[in-house]
Amino acid sequence: MSTRLYCFPHAGATSVAYRPWKALENDRLTVVPVDQPGRGTRRRETRTDDFHELVESTARYVADDLRGARATDPGVRWATFGHSFGATLSLAVAAETERVLGEAPVRAFLSAALPPGLQKPDDTDALSDGQLLEKIAADGGTASELLSNGAMSAFLVRLMREDYVVRRQFPREAAGLRVGFPLTLIAARDDAYVTPGQMWQWGGHSDADARRVEIDGGHFAAVQDPAAVMAIVGEDIGEGER
Repeated sequence: MSTRLYCFPHAGATSVAYRPWKALENDRLTVVPVDQPGRGTRRRETRTDDFHELVESTARYVADDLRGARATDPGVRWATFGHSFGATLSLAVAAETERVLGEAPVRAFLSAALPPGLQKPDDTDALSDGQLLEKIAADGGTASELLSNGAMSAFLVRLMREDYVVRRQFPREAAGLRVGFPLTLIAARDDAYVTPGQMWQWGGHSDADARRVEIDGGHFAAVQDPAAVMAIVGEDIGEGER
């Protein structure tokens, strides 16, 4: 039995962040990177910075993709993975997709994200473009050659500012998010932004079980070591089932 894993990138990123994960696919697990409307594979769609519109639009995208996959593989299942900013968005989209399809995901995987109730306003909006680029570089999730390219760095700054508009809505709009399907919570031991203890509080957003997994590394450990994460995904979705 195969599973489609819908993957949501961190703030300031597109689905390209998951390109290395595609090399780890097998006949039981397919990686499906998900862009926001107006970006990457969805660049022809209208951009929105409203949290609920973004969730609803992306849930329709996921549902349509899954229906298309089932035209040739009727038994295919689905799961989600989200990192940092993408974690909150992925869980909200999973809940809305369940409403659209009438079917829950096998599991939702969340990585390196504060639950909405712990997210506080920061001073990112007040940073100049140069200061924001310095922050992006210090966080370690973006290749230095991209940051040193003038056009690309300007593009990254724009994406980051767009995502912070959405992120500011998380504490208010996603605080009451609650699902009935299981979660896997992935925390990096040296994450400077999210401690394992804070990551585990996502368990309060699900009525089902929440598995806790600690990995080595900092904030971007999960996306920088896809083999480790794919192994965790394989274990929790039972990819060996036939």
